[in-house]
Formats: sequence, C-alpha cells, structure tokens
Amino acid sequence: MNQEFVHPADQLLLFINRIYNHGMTTTSGGNLSIRDQNGDIWITPAGVDKGSLNRSDMVCVKEDGRVEGIHKPSSEFPFHRLIYQARPDLKSIIHAHPPALVSFSIVRRIPDTRLLPNERQICGEIGIAPYALPGSEQLGENIAAVFKQGIDTVMLENHGVVVGGEDLFQAFRRFETLDFCARLEIEARRFGKPVLLTDEDYETVRNKSTLQMDPFIRDSCTSEEKELRRDMCGLMKRAYKQGLFTSTQGTFSHRLQGNDFVITPYGKDRNHLEPEELVRIENGKAEAGKQPSKSVFLHEAIYNMQPHVHSVIIAHPPNIMAFAVTDTVFDSRTIPESYILLRGTPKLPFHAVYNEPERTASLFKANTPIAIVNNNCVIVAGQSLLNAFDRLEVAEYSAKSILSARTLGDVIHIDDERIRELEAAFHLES
Repeated sequence: MNQEFVHPADQLLLFINRIYNHGMTTTSGGNLSIRDQNGDIWITPAGVDKGSLNRSDMVCVKEDGRVEGIHKPSSEFPFHRLIYQARPDLKSIIHAHPPALVSFSIVRRIPDTRLLPNERQICGEIGIAPYALPGSEQLGENIAAVFKQGIDTVMLENHGVVVGGEDLFQAFRRFETLDFCARLEIEARRFGKPVLLTDEDYETVRNKSTLQMDPFIRDSCTSEEKELRRDMCGLMKRAYKQGLFTSTQGTFSHRLQGNDFVITPYGKDRNHLEPEELVRIENGKAEAGKQPSKSVFLHEAIYNMQPHVHSVIIAHPPNIMAFAVTDTVFDSRTIPESYILLRGTPKLPFHAVYNEPERTASLFKANTPIAIVNNNCVIVAGQSLLNAFDRLEVAEYSAKSILSARTLGDVIHIDDERIRELEAAFHLES
C-alpha cells in the first residue's frame, strides 16, 4: 500500500482500526494524527468509540486553529501540536496504552530492545517524559522536550507511549515493535533474567545486512504459482492477525519446481501484502526489481538439502521467543499434538542463521521440523504451507501453555514409554 495516495482520514481510520482490533488501545484511549503538506493536522476525534469510527469522524485542525469536522479533536491534541512544532521532520504521531507498555510506564521503566536483532534499529533511542495531567499544556511540553532531543519514541510516566514517524506506517512500526519488546520481556521474565545481545552479535548482523543476488526477468507466471502466491498472502495475513508476525518481520517461503521457491519480500507490510509483491527465487537469482527477505539464503539452503521440505516459515511469536531469549529449554512433550508436530525442537546459537546457513539447514530432517534460534527467531519446516503454519501455531500455543502452567505448579511431561507409543501409533521417524 502506497500511503502517498491515501487520504489522511483514510490512513487514520486504517491504523486506529488496526491498533484497536489488536487490543493495543481501548474504546476511549489513544489518538493518532497526521500533519499534511499544508501544515494542517488530521487527528482522531474526542469521545467517539474507537470500535465504530469511520472516515467522516476524523477531524482536521487548520494551521490557523480552525477545526473542520463533526467532532472535537482528541483531548490530547495539545501535545500533538507541540511535538510537530518541536520536530518539523515528523509527519505522524501515535499515542496509545497497550497493556504491556502501560506495565512498563507504571514502574517507570523502558522495555529493552536488545533481546532481538532488529528491534533496537526500528525503535531507536527511547526516552521517558515526566507525568502531567492528560490533555494539559504541561504534558505536551514534557513530551515535546524529549522529542526535541531527536528521540522518536517516548514512554510516558503512568500513562503509555507516544511515537512519531515520517509517515503513519513508520510510526506504527515503531509503536508495534516496542509493544512486542515489552510483551516479550514480560514473558521472558517469568523464567528469570533475559539474555541480551552483545556488541559482537550486532556486528554479526551488520556484516550480513547486505543482500546480493543476481536478478532474473521472469517471462510468465503459471496458474499454480498464482494460486500459491494467493495462499501465501492469506496465511501471512492470518499469522499477522494472530500475533505470530509483526508488520515487517516474519517470512514465508514455498518450493516451486526443483529448488526454486517463492518468498516474502523485505520490509513490506505483512498485513497488506499482495501476491505480486512476493519474490520468486530461480537458480539462485531473485526476481528483478524486488528484494527478498534477508533470510533467503537459509531458505535456499533448506530446500537444497531437504527434499521432503516444501515450505519454511521464520517468525518470532512472543511466547515461544521467551524460550529464545532465556536459557530455558522448550520441551514439546506437553500434549500429544505438540510432540507429534514439534518433536525435539533444538535451540541453536544466535549466529546460526547468519554464518552457518548450510549447517543449520542440515538439521531439518523429518524428525526435526522446528528449531529455536537464541535471541533471533523460530524456524519451521513443513511438507506444505498449511503444515508449516500449523506447526508455528502449535509452537506458540504450546509455549503459552507452559508459561501459564508454571504459575499453577510443576510441569509434568509425557513419559518416555508413552512417547514411544505416540511414535509407533503416528509413524514418527526417530
């Protein structure tokens, strides 16, 4: 979706719906704004149910202070105005109260963005603004003072968060990523102290950040590939809605003929991904004019080495990732479905996806369909798109069950004898 051609009222509606439907704000809480080329500020209205908004509810505050619209602007308009005055480069602002970020705001702490490799870069430096009365000029001045330092993401004491961006999607991506970091840290701390990435780890990421593949110009797209692209987009949007992906992180791929495959593009919004945006990889070359996911070489290695694998997913859902950012071992022997679909689930070192793609790919035998990579991701292989997606869902649900079970008592795993019974009954390879 190219926001350049979408009216500000439609953009506000699109993203407030997304935020509300994902449980990241309440009926009365939160507000979004856009400053257009004329200097006018478009903002969500005051006192209107977030679950029933339409584009005509959006309010335009002109540069001279005149208000156009059927409602009053949000009561938090003063801090939007003051932030734009302090930061002429910002064109969009999001303010909301997601439960995880509120948890941090009421202990007056900032979520740690060093748990995974890309989150620190997405969110940037994070500031914190002193408490003041909601809707007051003082609150606006407190927040604007932090933004004036060049910071784009600001936690509010006992309140929530405010995030700015060059457009609404950039602001949303920062907001969503910080909320994900908060949820991940909260889940991980149920086990103990999370492990953070080191400077050496970030250097590994930087050294592998440039992706070079020769291009090829495709001459046609078969009906089968068109259907595959449609199905991939459908499952990616489902994964996003279920919180298994964030807006630009999470990768699907699926094998075509031989070792050729189709893969998710880099940096595109997973919630609005269209079939034509997916990238075909053919004989080690990428479809011209498109940039594939940066994990493309790992996908390629898996298809080259594992003929039984036809679909691969790389994701970082918060519950299974709580095991990735701690020393806790994930054990799938909780219920039969978990063991049947997930099996052993090894944990791999952080650098496995960067420096050792072939070695990592060699692990994905029939009896090892999933692996957790420390402080990075979960990798899932399947015989089909739906099989891989099912495994990803089961991994996240199983992790959530284990996390919840720990508050009730000791986790009791299925014993070895019953595991052997499952393996025999379902013809599981050892």
